[in-house]
Amino acid sequence: MYLTPEIKQNIFKDYGKSVHDTGSSESQIALFTHRIKHLTEHMKQNKKDLVTKRSLIILVGKRRRLLDYLKTQEIERYRTIIKQLGIRK
Repeated sequence: MYLTPEIKQNIFKDYGKSVHDTGSSESQIALFTHRIKHLTEHMKQNKKDLVTKRSLIILVGKRRRLLDYLKTQEIERYRTIIKQLGIRK
């Protein structure tokens, strides 16, 4: 399994305020980015998997909405998370 509880805790610890901070925008964006990277690798091998493609598009949209929200609320936090995760834009 690609997303174990230990990996989730590491993501929340690195990008959130603490291990238990699972709801902050930064930790959610980081979690979505991890899942997007995994699904992108899957799509490179399985080009005709339309269900995974749809899921990937939905996740990218969710991450984009969270990034837009963060950009309107606190621009510095937005810039920090973009730089840490290496997301374009």
